[in-house]
Parts: sequence; C-alpha cells; structure tokens
Amino acid sequence: MPGFCDEAWRHTAKLQQSVLTHPFNEELAAGTLSPERFQFYLAQDARYLVGFGRALAVAATRAPDPSDLSFFAGAAREAVVVERLLHEGYFEKFGLTEADLDAIETSPTCLAYTSYLLAVAQTGGYPELIAALLPCFWIYQHVGEHIVANQRGGEENPYQAWIDTYADDEFAAAVTNCREAVDRAAGSADAVTRSSMLAAFTRACEYEWLFWDSAYRLEAWPTAHLR
Repeated sequence: MPGFCDEAWRHTAKLQQSVLTHPFNEELAAGTLSPERFQFYLAQDARYLVGFGRALAVAATRAPDPSDLSFFAGAAREAVVVERLLHEGYFEKFGLTEADLDAIETSPTCLAYTSYLLAVAQTGGYPELIAALLPCFWIYQHVGEHIVANQRGGEENPYQAWIDTYADDEFAAAVTNCREAVDRAAGSADAVTRSSMLAAFTRACEYEWLFWDSAYRLEAWPTAHLR
C-alpha cells in the first residue's frame, strides 16, 4: 500500500500547481505584490493561525504516540507565538497599527477555513484531523522552496523574510514530522478512515488556494452593505 501522504499529494497535484502559479504567489516571488494585498493577507493569516493553533492543540491531546503529542503541542505554540513575531515584523515595516489591523475585517474565506479545521477537531477523528492540518505545513514549504529555487541572485525582495521562513531546514523538519504522523495514522486506519483523511486533506488544500486568492482579491463580505 503506498504511503498516504504521497497518495494525497498526487491526488491534489492540479491544486498544488495552481497554488504555485497563482498571481499572489508569482508576484510574491517577484517582489511585485502590492503592499495592500500583503497587508490584507497578514491580517487574515494572523487570525487564521489562532484557529490553526487551537486545532493543533486538540491533535496533541489525541495523539497516541508521545512524540506526536510533543510535535503537535510544539506546533501549536509555534503557530500562535513564533509566527506572530514574523507578522509583527512586517506590521512594523509597513507602519501598521492595531487600529489599522482591526479595520481589516476577517474575510469569508479566513472564517470558513478556520471554522472547518475547528469543526474537524470537534467532530472528526484524530487521523482525519491531522490530515486536514497537514496542507498548511506542506503547501507553505512547497511554495517557499519553489520560490527560492527559482530566484535569481542580486534581486531584493521586500518579502524575502516571509519566503525564507518557509524554505528553511527547520520548517522542512516540521513538515516531515507532520507527514510521518499522518502516514502512521493512515497505516493503521481502515479504508473508510483513509477515505475521510483524503477528503479532509483535499478540502484543506482547496482552502489554502482560496486563502491566497481571497487575499489577492482583497475579499470583502458581499453582504456588508446590507448590515
């Protein structure tokens, strides 16, 4: 039986390629992404990471393997504490205040993605949950490494710190840990559970694409004028 993660990646190959070629990531790679779009993305990502961290914490409490418990608990802290420092560095760089951030409303896609992960955390099993959490790790590594591999020397990119965060060896090790946990869970799962895991992985990949797309479109609530 092939490893679940390899199978899931092949299953979502079109999505993964579309993420790389999305205008948000192509312009991010070139350093031409507008500050407005990146600021909108940062505001949404900061809110997403709180929900992501909570879902990771649930995974830690359910992990049958002590090493996986340690990994998911540490990843929850990283999401809420360490990645927030990266955001704050960019907030300072762009001169964004708390009032500026508060003025950016949580987008429909950000709310939907975090709500989905928290719903899986509450109603799904451990294998399904960690399959849903994996794309946030793996796709960011995929994007970061793709950008670095295709960069030409001597070009200054205002988003280099963001890119480097997801292309470095430490983040790659976290992705490997998450993939191994998912493969272990799938290895002892029945066919129905593996199917649920694949569906959760695919849905989260779709939300990753939607997240970047919503930032590029500066997504607003279409019902805002009806409030």
